[in-house]
Amino acid sequence: MSEDKLTIKFRCPRALEGLLPNPVPASLGLPGWLKAMPTKAFSALNLQEEQTVKRCPPFVDAMTSGFLIPLICDLRVEDGQITWDNDLPTGEINFPRSPISFHDPGQVTGTPLFDEDRFVVKFHNLWTIEAPAGYALYFTHPINRFDLPFTTLSGIVDCDRYIDNWIHFPANWHDTNFHGVLPKGTPIAQCIPVRRESWTSEVSAFTAEDTRRMHELQDTLRREPDLYRRQFRV
Repeated sequence: MSEDKLTIKFRCPRALEGLLPNPVPASLGLPGWLKAMPTKAFSALNLQEEQTVKRCPPFVDAMTSGFLIPLICDLRVEDGQITWDNDLPTGEINFPRSPISFHDPGQVTGTPLFDEDRFVVKFHNLWTIEAPAGYALYFTHPINRFDLPFTTLSGIVDCDRYIDNWIHFPANWHDTNFHGVLPKGTPIAQCIPVRRESWTSEVSAFTAEDTRRMHELQDTLRREPDLYRRQFRV
C-alpha cells in the first residue's frame, strides 16, 4: 500500500488559507497538564510511589491517535453568553463565518443531554476531510481532555466518500461555570481512521492452556510493571 493511500487530506477554501489553524497529528497536540505531570506519585492507599497515567501506554496512545481539529478563533464566555471576533474574508464557496452555531434542544429529546433551557453547541469546522478508500473517520471528543468545558459528541463519517462538504461537531457545553476565553486552536474534535470491515464475535470459557498463559503473564507483570510497554506495545 502506497504512502498516499494512508494520507488524511484536509482542505480549506483558498480565501482561508493561512488564516485557519491547521489540523495536527494528535501526538503534537498533547495538553500542557500531561506534559507537566509527574510519572510517579505517592499512593496514600498503598503507602508507596506508583506510576501515574503518564506512564500508562493505553491512556497516552489513545490521546496521540489520529488528528485534532482546532477551534477557528477565540471564544469569549461571560455571563452565559458566547462571543467572538472572527473577521474572515468572503470566498468562492459558501462557508459559515462564525465559529459556532446551536442545535435546538428538541433535537436531543429523549437523551440525557436534553434540557429545554439549553442549546446544544455546534463547533464549525472549515476543513473538508478525505480519507483513503475503505476508511471512515471516527470523530469524538479529544480523548482524555477532561479539562475542556465542553464534550464533543461522537460520530462516524464515511470520509472516503463524503469529501466535498463540511463536517461540524455538536457538543454539550457541560461547564456552566466556565468564564474566560477558549483560545483559537483549542482541539474541538479528534478524528481516528477506522477501516470498514465485517466482524463476528466468538464467546467461550478459558481452556487449560488459556489459564496457564494468563497466570504466567500476571506473574511476570507483577515482577516487571513495564512489560506491556516493552513487549506488547506496537
